[in-house]
Amino acid sequence: MAIKITDECINCGACEPECPNNAIYEGGVEWAMADGTTVKGPYVLMDGATMDADQRNAPISVDTYYIVPNKCTECQGFHEEPQCAAVCPVDCCVPDEMYQETVDELLAKKEKLHI
Repeated sequence: MAIKITDECINCGACEPECPNNAIYEGGVEWAMADGTTVKGPYVLMDGATMDADQRNAPISVDTYYIVPNKCTECQGFHEEPQCAAVCPVDCCVPDEMYQETVDELLAKKEKLHI
């Protein structure tokens, strides 16, 4: 499952540079699938929906840092544990129950993001 950042976030920014998928953004900042990945042009999400990888999307949060679930792989294939959770001083990077994924699904997502 993807990781989410809870409302307890203190906006320290420690998590953002640790994400190998560039899935973490500062509150209020637009995001794109292409940011920090090799994805370009039309991109098919894991649920089958298609989006333009270069399209700027509305921020998921305006007040705190946030994680884009479609880019989060829980660091599978990169690290033993999610790096955002490892560096968060207030333990606000937690599993997001709304996005249940197996290790194999997370690894497949990683491969799609970094061809």
